[in-house]
Amino acid sequence: MSLHLPRRGRRAGAQSSRELILASARKLFSEQGYDAASLRQIARGAGVDAAMVHHYFRNKDELFAACVELPADPRAVLADVVAVPVDQRGTAILLTLLTLWDSPVQPALLALVRGAVSSRTQAALLREVLAKRIVGVALLDLPDDDGGKRLRGSLLASQLIGLMVSRYVLRLEPLASASHQEIAALVGPTLQRYLTGPLD
Repeated sequence: MSLHLPRRGRRAGAQSSRELILASARKLFSEQGYDAASLRQIARGAGVDAAMVHHYFRNKDELFAACVELPADPRAVLADVVAVPVDQRGTAILLTLLTLWDSPVQPALLALVRGAVSSRTQAALLREVLAKRIVGVALLDLPDDDGGKRLRGSLLASQLIGLMVSRYVLRLEPLASASHQEIAALVGPTLQRYLTGPLD
């Protein structure tokens, strides 16, 4: 009778080390949020040295993008939106996101949204993307207090998610076939009201 003893030494190869880091990062990002999760904590959760994290990922942003499998960096995509005056930002962010969705990265975005529906971890990660990378950009320079910004941000996110799911996942007509300008004319004013209009 032979006993199968655990192997000593390195427990995983290079590829497995990266996967362990990603698994640890997904767990911490979903439980604590992007800001609270540190690279040192992630390394500890993966059972690797902190230097190993930097071997695979340049910084926390790159690690987060790998966890969520983002096909594009939201900060880069929305870079021009920041320069748009607050009273015109609703339509600007909508047109930017529509252009992204109607690009070659659409399959990856669809996979991200569908994964969020079936996985609490993926849902938490997507929530972080929306809160920090997309809604956070839209709310820059708004005069509201933190509570007001959270309310406006949640309303904005709900409208954007509903629109993208209806157009790209459910393929609801005539929305699915409408042009970007048609959608902007219909939905843009609602987004702008959520950003700067009265909410009472």
